[in-house]
Amino acid sequence: MIISKTPLRMSFAGGGSDFKGYYQRGYGSVVSTAIDKYIYVTINKKFDDLIRVSYSKTEGVKNIKDIEHNLIREALKLTGVTKGIDINYVSDMLPAHEGTGLGASSSLIVGILNALYAYKGQRVPADRLAEEACKIEIEILRSPIGKQDQYAVAFGNFNFIKFNADENVSIEPIICKKETKEGLNKNLLLFYTNMGSLSENILFEQNKKIDINVEILDKMVQLAERLKESLENNDLKEFGNILHQNWLYKQQLASKITNPAINEHYKKARDAGAIGGKILGSGGGGFLLLYCEPKNQNRVRQALSALKETSFNFESEGSKIVYVD
Repeated sequence: MIISKTPLRMSFAGGGSDFKGYYQRGYGSVVSTAIDKYIYVTINKKFDDLIRVSYSKTEGVKNIKDIEHNLIREALKLTGVTKGIDINYVSDMLPAHEGTGLGASSSLIVGILNALYAYKGQRVPADRLAEEACKIEIEILRSPIGKQDQYAVAFGNFNFIKFNADENVSIEPIICKKETKEGLNKNLLLFYTNMGSLSENILFEQNKKIDINVEILDKMVQLAERLKESLENNDLKEFGNILHQNWLYKQQLASKITNPAINEHYKKARDAGAIGGKILGSGGGGFLLLYCEPKNQNRVRQALSALKETSFNFESEGSKIVYVD
């Protein structure tokens, strides 16, 4: 038996600049962190040659091409595992298809690849896991997504990630005082909007509009760089303001990133004392992240009492193998 454990992630600024249509013009950059919510992938060797896959449904096939779950199918093809295997996955958050904005699909594919390579007796570095996850999601399956999630969950930690025109991706851990990260964690609130986002539709439109949104994306990249500097200078005063400005820019990238319900939640939070925030991921639903100093947090919770709050901590480790038998 092999078990992999891969964190989910949240992105603070620069999202959208990790699309090839943008970063090939120069570079893109984001600030993001892994969090202590995970996807676990379990792999067992089967007695017979069947491939069995269990998630919200169970599949049992003789040939890889007959697997309906596209991420698992393509991961098996890429790693060369072709028969006699049982694959299971679970998450301690909402499932990948719910559109949480926490990078669940990328966490899943990175975790599957990591577990399959371990099953073959290979230890694969984080950069290869992220690169192959991008190959499957973007090149093979043609998903209209960027590259930030795969690298965020493969490496873990709190990072400034830069996407270069030559396809090179650099991961720069943000170095700041322990008290700064602890203070930031205490000042961030996370609420589920009770809406799953239609991420593929939103991201397709966002991709299509890159040419006309270049100036907005340029500003979002600048915000990511400013956010990095503020954290390295151990200055949290500007974090909420940058988060708010990034959200205002993000809404302009596609028509359904926000909606009246999300706008109302955000206004209530700001009126109650939150400084800034954003919908995580592609938008349209999922989780609402807010920056709010502790003195105002109870008022924000009361204002958003219809939403479910979720606590979290930052995670320093990326995808890893936690059990081998």
